[in-house]
Amino acid sequence: MAAEIEQRLAAILVADVAGYTRLMAADEPATIATITDYRSRFRDHIAANGGRVVDMAGDSVLAIFASVAGAVRAAVATQAELTSCNEALAEARRMHFRIGVNLGDIHEHPDGSVYGDGVNIAARLESLAAHGGIMLSEDAWRQVRRNADLTFADAGLHEVKNVADPVRAYRVETDPTEATLAPPPEPIFDRPSIVVLPFENMSGDGEQSYFSDGISEDVITELSKVPGLFVIARNSAFVYKGKAHHLPDVASALGVRYVLEGSVRKAGNRVRITAQLIDGTSGGHLWAERYDRDLEDIFAVQDEVTAAIVEQLSLKLGPTEKTRTARRGTPDMAAWDLFMRGRESAWRHTRSSTLAATRILRQVVALDDNFAAAHAMLGFARVSEHINGWGDDAETGLGDGLAEAETAIRLDPNEALGHFVHALGLSFAGRLEDAIVAAERAVAVDPNLNHAHTAIGASIMYLGRAEEALGYFQTAMRLDPFYPTVFLHLTALAHYMLGDDIQCRAMLEKRLSLEAETDSTPFLLAACLGRLGEPEAARRRWREVFQVNPDFSVAQRRRISPYRDKRHFDDILDGLRLAGIDPDTTP
Repeated sequence: MAAEIEQRLAAILVADVAGYTRLMAADEPATIATITDYRSRFRDHIAANGGRVVDMAGDSVLAIFASVAGAVRAAVATQAELTSCNEALAEARRMHFRIGVNLGDIHEHPDGSVYGDGVNIAARLESLAAHGGIMLSEDAWRQVRRNADLTFADAGLHEVKNVADPVRAYRVETDPTEATLAPPPEPIFDRPSIVVLPFENMSGDGEQSYFSDGISEDVITELSKVPGLFVIARNSAFVYKGKAHHLPDVASALGVRYVLEGSVRKAGNRVRITAQLIDGTSGGHLWAERYDRDLEDIFAVQDEVTAAIVEQLSLKLGPTEKTRTARRGTPDMAAWDLFMRGRESAWRHTRSSTLAATRILRQVVALDDNFAAAHAMLGFARVSEHINGWGDDAETGLGDGLAEAETAIRLDPNEALGHFVHALGLSFAGRLEDAIVAAERAVAVDPNLNHAHTAIGASIMYLGRAEEALGYFQTAMRLDPFYPTVFLHLTALAHYMLGDDIQCRAMLEKRLSLEAETDSTPFLLAACLGRLGEPEAARRRWREVFQVNPDFSVAQRRRISPYRDKRHFDDILDGLRLAGIDPDTTP
């Protein structure tokens, strides 16, 4: 009678070597010696943590454990030891494993082999991990999430072949080989520093959250123009929206001294705003105020809050600074209400949200054609459509965007966003030196505008000075520690130009774990994987480009590419060809 197959729950660990084909092609004897050594170290850690090796064919490892904790301990210990081993090897010879861990059903055969969805999911997680990284499924993460020695990051939902439902992945952040995606926020000591948390919506209507968010963003914008004050960008401040938080912890996480928080209650034509300033080092209250006003007085309230903060932090504003921070909004409350909706949509920076922002912001300028910030945001949306090939009017987006930016600057020379959008449009018009000048004007008006620092860096990068560009990207990331995912793409592009493919890959995979609706990132990642000698993974990413955007065109991207020397764009196509991908065809 044949022995029965046992079905049971187990923790599954799957690992393989990143770039193994490239390593073997370069030096087969050395690669075999290294992997033989590293396999023995894997075996030791698996056995020490209650696991059993099922298979070690080729460059892969498959093991099962009685507990997720044992599997994760083995993974962390192995990666730490292999990192140390790699230090003795030349950079080109270093061998980096990727590890996936899942908790799921397995079918265990009498001969010791195992199969099932649990194994498939672990294998998919392994392919998502960075070089030297560890990725867990949500089921596995739940078993170890309270481990004080480990830190995890949500890597988003991912489709798994032959598995019906998407799988949520979590990255283990304790791995020392994980590429650094941004410098940790060092505290600001040479000047006052502040974060404005999103004001709480107290209106009892969730649909009104855009209103309280808009007030918060306006206060951030005005404070950002104050000389000598370091202000965390909106994107990072809004990470804390709707979450319970300990204010000193927030200040520490963002590297700032002060925290401004508040609430908004809107009822008919009346609005109540409360605000308080907190010392993040002690949690002590420095200032608090409540404003009960007619809705038409909302701008005056925001100006009063800004003035109170300036006074509390003992900052001095001269005549020029007072002019710069003076509000030039709109007296039309319907226009302002729509503007807040359109601005929120534009900052999400996806195809659907950008097209929606364009529709909304066109309504705003129709209501008040003198509203400078609305023209600037409309310009941003239109240039974004042009860059990404979004919508039926993408071809005219650059010209329209530049015109809107110029209108914003004419209406208000102190509208920093107008200068930034002008810089963005000029760069994609090939006028890179002019773009740098425009972005520097934005920084002169608003030293805390992270997008302007990014625009300077991008234009410098497209001129071929990638290493210099990284400094500007780092400044932008310090202003916005939870930076928009597009910052990751730009920084990865600089690393690609510099030939640092491992860092490039890590950043692109990080972006895709946070933002799936992008075609430019899997496009660049496919090229990067081609250069790393991983053709199968590259072709998978190439297919993802067209899943996100069926109309994607390499010819269109090359045409709008702002590189002064188009050979930099051709380097991306060369990476695709190394993976056996024809850039002129669709998968």
